Amino acid sequence: MEIWINPACSKCRSALTLLDAEGAEYTVRRYLEDVPTEDEIREVLARLGLEPWDITRTQEPAAKELDLKTWDRDAASRDRWVRALAEHPKLIQRPIITADDGSAVVARTEEAVRDVLER
Repeated sequence: MEIWINPACSKCRSALTLLDAEGAEYTVRRYLEDVPTEDEIREVLARLGLEPWDITRTQEPAAKELDLKTWDRDAASRDRWVRALAEHPKLIQRPIITADDGSAVVARTEEAVRDVLER
């Protein structure tokens, strides 16, 4: 499995601590340094079963600068959202774990991390 993290994020650190405690094998991706492409974001969204606006941190300064709250949330606007996430990776909700079974989860809670471990 792979986990997208921001090392400064307490939720990310908590997820890593739990993965380590459970002896999980995983790869860390510091997504602010190793920025996901638009295609990678689309793939993760498909695995999550979510839309780009569902994983967007709308309180980030970049979100406010882009005025994301006014953007449409529909199929026609999907690519615009994905592009914004690729251009401003701080907007991506974290941590995201992609599991070996092809699924993914936004792992902000212990329950979400455990759910991935049980797959």
